[in-house]
Amino acid sequence: MFAVFQCARKGLRVLILPLLAVALAACDTIPSAGGGVRTGDPVPVALLVPSGSGQGTDELLAQSLENAARLAIRDLNGAAIDLRVYQTAGDAALAAANAEKAVDEGAKIIIGPVYAAAANAVGKAVAGKGVNVLSFSNNAAIAGGNLFVLGPTFQNTANRMASYAASQGKQRFVIVHGNDTAGQQGRAAIQAAVAAQGGAIVGTVSYALSQQDVIASIPQIQSAVTSNGADGIFFTTDSATALPLLSQLLPEAGISSDVAQFIGLTRWDIPPQTLSLPGVQNSWFAIPDQAATSAFSSQYQSAYGSAPHPIGGLAFDAIAAIGALASQGGGDALSGASLAQGAGFRGASGVFRLNPDGTNSRGLAVATILESQVNILSAAPQRFGGAGF
Repeated sequence: MFAVFQCARKGLRVLILPLLAVALAACDTIPSAGGGVRTGDPVPVALLVPSGSGQGTDELLAQSLENAARLAIRDLNGAAIDLRVYQTAGDAALAAANAEKAVDEGAKIIIGPVYAAAANAVGKAVAGKGVNVLSFSNNAAIAGGNLFVLGPTFQNTANRMASYAASQGKQRFVIVHGNDTAGQQGRAAIQAAVAAQGGAIVGTVSYALSQQDVIASIPQIQSAVTSNGADGIFFTTDSATALPLLSQLLPEAGISSDVAQFIGLTRWDIPPQTLSLPGVQNSWFAIPDQAATSAFSSQYQSAYGSAPHPIGGLAFDAIAAIGALASQGGGDALSGASLAQGAGFRGASGVFRLNPDGTNSRGLAVATILESQVNILSAAPQRFGGAGF
């Protein structure tokens, strides 16, 4: 079900092994200290989860993360993990204190926590101890140094969508975004991705997060598209915010994917009711490798009798990477350079790798919606350096 990526002298070759994904060192690494393990010895790994906050949602998330981590440990080949779980209660100060405690108790690497402020605090707390942190945050702004983010980032999605759009001859784009932090970060990611593909941003329209302001943005979007000859519109919104209204009002104003391709920076297939919206038909958006996601979900359901939390698989990914590197042993097995090796890993939702700047790259498929059904336009890549990367 999973694969091992190994670096040859030129390119990558794939070796199939049962169950868990592990990766061997890539050709190119960056120098970094710390993170040594001895082959065959259990690796002490600290898992920081948001339990203890008194919030039921945090408790469910914490349990799913721990379950996914243990699921990965069960199927490791050539490595043993000594998982130690610490609560953060979703609090940055407690997360930092428990991270220091974990390192004092022997942890060689930390996975988690979830929330950006807590992850940032943890990274700083153990930065001088030679310990790296694989957080479950998707906030690229906190990444760097000894802190990696495992969550899907806007930049990774924007890169995939801009590349696919360019392959389909789309070159002139309007960006439509909310004026909140997420919308602004999404806009910046789209701008960088389009520029990297040689395309042009010919218009940008923002809106406040209210129904009135979304409605007021429609004439501005229409004008930006028609007056600048745009052949694509990037949206940062999702189905929980402005997507339903924008996808209804823009076609009524004469702007649909037939005029300028609608491109989403978020998942437009969830919740399932979104699929029936007339305005999202023929849109483009990115989704994880569905075969890998389904396999992980089935494995989790079989082991625990319920579906994993939507981000529970990130703990599985963290253990996959650690197990892969620990199986090789050595003085720098869990160093920043080793974690950011270029061959990547295969995890709960497909191939991924950690980048030297602390962000991540994930293999994504490009999907569309036809007659209220999801259809894959471009399959998720199965290795780095292939189509889609």
